[in-house]
Amino acid sequence: MASQLTIRGVSPELSRRLTRLGKDQGRSVNTTALEILERAVGLTGRRERLARYMTSSADDAKAIDDAIREQRVVDDAQWR
Repeated sequence: MASQLTIRGVSPELSRRLTRLGKDQGRSVNTTALEILERAVGLTGRRERLARYMTSSADDAKAIDDAIREQRVVDDAQWR
């Protein structure tokens, strides 16, 4: 379950900039602020690295499937 934070003392300029940035990106001020905070504490870098490591293209997936399929072939001569 997500936590909620209240941030006090937000200057009018910071509020305007967050609002503008959110509008420019088609996102809410909340989403914009969360993304900025996640980047600031290093969460997005880790997520991006994990996504890069865990993502395969359709060609990669086919190559993996082909390799597995080749290994599933039973050589009857070796099993006698």
